[in-house]
Amino acid sequence: MSESVKTYDPSRFRTNVPFYARYRLGYPQQLIDRVVAHTGAKPGDAVMDLGCGLGLLTIPFARAGMRVTGVDPEPAMLEAGREAAREAGVPVSFVQGSSYDLPPGTGPFKLVTMGRAFHWMDRAAALAALDARVVAGGAVVLMHDLHTKTAENRWRQVLHEVGNEFGRDAEHHIEARNSPDFVSHEAILVRSAFSRLERISVFVTRAMSVDDIVGLAFSLSTSSPQKLGARKDEFETRLRTRLADIAPDGRFTELAEMTALIATRPGEHA
Repeated sequence: MSESVKTYDPSRFRTNVPFYARYRLGYPQQLIDRVVAHTGAKPGDAVMDLGCGLGLLTIPFARAGMRVTGVDPEPAMLEAGREAAREAGVPVSFVQGSSYDLPPGTGPFKLVTMGRAFHWMDRAAALAALDARVVAGGAVVLMHDLHTKTAENRWRQVLHEVGNEFGRDAEHHIEARNSPDFVSHEAILVRSAFSRLERISVFVTRAMSVDDIVGLAFSLSTSSPQKLGARKDEFETRLRTRLADIAPDGRFTELAEMTALIATRPGEHA
């Protein structure tokens, strides 16, 4: 059994909903537009955003003219996504499901996107299931944010260190990622039907306050209100103290590389 199956819990993000959309770094429309151009997607093409959450990818792809279906196992996330799509004025279909139980009657799709979600899946099995739902010339696109260890991002190391004090490093997906036996997403993709890999990225920065970092922490599965339970206030106090040590003025910067790993079948040009 894979590391993702062991930790699969459809409700694990339920208490993250109030923090997710407000504090998570969104995907810039510039990156979405580059993915669309690179894959040859056209207005009206079908896209499935698997593990869509509140629609941080779903809505930008809909803005680009795609017919998007957002799929997520958590009803609270789906409802928040529907509200966000209404506010954005874009048509999106949100459907309950996951990589373990793909919604019947959906597809085929030009693109299947996943934003910070692939590590929750039985990755090889998910790709095998998607092979039948992605059209010829289509692609699987893994979207993520990468943070180099620079002075600007020192606060992220503090966030991880405090999280580890409260059990972050004991979470199975964190242990697996830190293991010398961990198999990367790229290696899983190369062994799948979608073995032709290309990556594009866009760099973004944003100013952050202590409140922003605390909110971001509560949006993460490893330090969600549900995960922390009775230790939530203790965690927040500890995080605020550590952040004050590195920036007494409470001002921080995030420098992130927003990436799209585009996977297609060999011999196909998206």
